Amino acid sequence: MKILRLIRNYFFYCGIEKEEYRVLKKDAYVSNFKVWHVLHFLMVAVFSGLFISSLISDLMGMNRVIYLSALVYSVVAAISFFFLKKDSLIAQFMIYLSMSVLFLFGCFLTANKPGTPATTFIVFLLIAPMFMIDKPYFMAIELFAADAVFLIWMHAVKPYDIWRIDMINVISFSIVGVFLNIISNSIRIKEFVLTRKINIQKDTDELTGLKNKSALTREINGFLADESKNKGILFMLDIDKFKLINDTFGHDVGDEIIGQLGKVLSGLFTGTEIVGRFGGDEFIAFLKDTDDINTAKTTAESIIRRTTENVSLPNDRLIGVSIGIAIYNGSEKDYSKLFKKADIAMYKAKADPENKYSFYED
Repeated sequence: MKILRLIRNYFFYCGIEKEEYRVLKKDAYVSNFKVWHVLHFLMVAVFSGLFISSLISDLMGMNRVIYLSALVYSVVAAISFFFLKKDSLIAQFMIYLSMSVLFLFGCFLTANKPGTPATTFIVFLLIAPMFMIDKPYFMAIELFAADAVFLIWMHAVKPYDIWRIDMINVISFSIVGVFLNIISNSIRIKEFVLTRKINIQKDTDELTGLKNKSALTREINGFLADESKNKGILFMLDIDKFKLINDTFGHDVGDEIIGQLGKVLSGLFTGTEIVGRFGGDEFIAFLKDTDDINTAKTTAESIIRRTTENVSLPNDRLIGVSIGIAIYNGSEKDYSKLFKKADIAMYKAKADPENKYSFYED
């Protein structure tokens, strides 16, 4: 069973578990996009050279229409990549379509020389899988579909003894191509895994497991910079009398309290919210795409209630938090400006024991 699971993981998920692959799939698609964006320009250059050569050389002139067709497709594909999203399924489809065009190109060249075993088509069988990160069985389907087209086509135009050599070569090199795809995919996917782990460690606060100050600043600024986004709610909160807690019970207990509050926030915010520890006992939560006052009030009340229910000192004394709220309506394009408003609102809340949260008011 262990061997079968290993084979499944390599053939279906590039050598990692299914859940890991789903997380990294977007990174793989972006990588494919970048590689094939460059390769399409290379295709334009190569087919341009072949077409120009066919205008000069009578020997190459017999393939002029093939070169021109491949050139036209390459130009259209290269231009279309400027308008496609890097992680879109349409971009991935275009890549597979481009590989199919290359295989057809190999078929045409081989059909022009029926007395010679195929070379160009086989070269594509070997190199194309090296430039595509996807579930390896997709590449296997692509290769064997191309093989079927090639062998049926060549059976009609080649002598049987040559066709038989091509069949043996094509099947053999397709199997090699699939294995090359599995090997190259597993290597590149594991690079993504390592990079992701490094980035998570770099962006994670050790005490809470939430985002750290650097990650908070980067992600919220990224949201604010998006011109299509003009709604958001920033919550800034800190633990009441935290300095007294540290002085009375020690920093170990203070760290434990911070960790408990981190668990409360991670349990409360489970969607697309940006949540993290800004530093010390200060935490940030940012709700995207809403400026609803009632949502802000409900969220603040939930934070306060869950904190009192789940965070406590060794003597069972309950812990309180004060929350400042700033509503984003598209005017602030810098996180620091929104942060200052929430900070002012938080200190206003701390000054009023009756109200544990407060909104920033101009």
